[in-house]
Parts: sequence; structure tokens; C-alpha cells
Amino acid sequence: MRYSPMPLQLATARLSLRPWTEADIDAHRVLVAERGGDMPSIEDNRRMIEDQRAASALTGIALLPVIRRDVGDFIGYCGLTVGRGSVDEPEIAYELFRRVHGQGYATEAASAVLDAAIATGRKRLWSTVRPWNAPSLRVLEKLGFQRDHVSTDDSGELVWLTRSLP
Repeated sequence: MRYSPMPLQLATARLSLRPWTEADIDAHRVLVAERGGDMPSIEDNRRMIEDQRAASALTGIALLPVIRRDVGDFIGYCGLTVGRGSVDEPEIAYELFRRVHGQGYATEAASAVLDAAIATGRKRLWSTVRPWNAPSLRVLEKLGFQRDHVSTDDSGELVWLTRSLP
């Protein structure tokens, strides 16, 4: 089946999601480091963003920077990716700075991405979350995702959730 490309500009009441720019590199490096590892080099991070752009050109889906409209700051990313899914049934993914957790931004951004996924003509989305990530599981449940199964990889258990699209 052929799909329409995902819009690369999304807006909500408080957020804008748009394509990656050079200005996002430093903030994205800090976000990646917040996971607990080392901060990637500017070149490694630039390569990650270029890989995202290239994947988007091939698949018609994208992970997009999330920008607060009132402040204009980068607070994370949200979008669709092949991830552990497929081009036909991609994964919805999001990651936001801890300092903005608990303010509804993940739900708001993911809801806009969900609408964008519906507009592409896809029929189902996946998401994978570690069982300890209760806030992320709550966001997905608010969006109508349901647990499908649990698997194990090198990092431990992984909860798979899915949502059918109209």
C-alpha cells in the first residue's frame, strides 16, 4: 500500500513540531546525555540528525523537534519512526527533557503525531516502552494504545503497545 507523506509541520495550542535545523544540535545533544550516557559530540549528533532526515526522505515519516510556541525553546522530539515496527506500521516515539515532564507536552505532541499518522493512511501504530517508564505508558494509554505483548532484549523487558487507526 502507498501512503501519503507525514506532514513535517505540526502545531498544537502550545507546541510546534517542525523539521530539524542546525540550531537543534546543541539542545539535542543535552537531551541525549540526559539518558545517562556521555554527551555525543557535535559531529555524532549532526550525523544522527542527518540519518533522521535521510530516513524520513525514504519512508515519508519523521521524528520532529518539539518547540514550545510561547518560549521558542527545543524541549524534545516526537514523531513516527520505523524503530521496531515497519514502514506500514511505524512506531510513535517521543522524548522530552525531564524539566518539562508532567506538563502534558508529550500527550499534546503525540496526539498531533497520531492525527498526522491517520492522515498518511496507515491503519496501525506501535510503541515500545520499558516497564519502569510509567509516565510514557500513561501517555500512550491516554492516546488509546493498548498493551499487546512483552518481549526481552539486551536491556531487559520491553512492553509493546498498539493502536488501530481509523
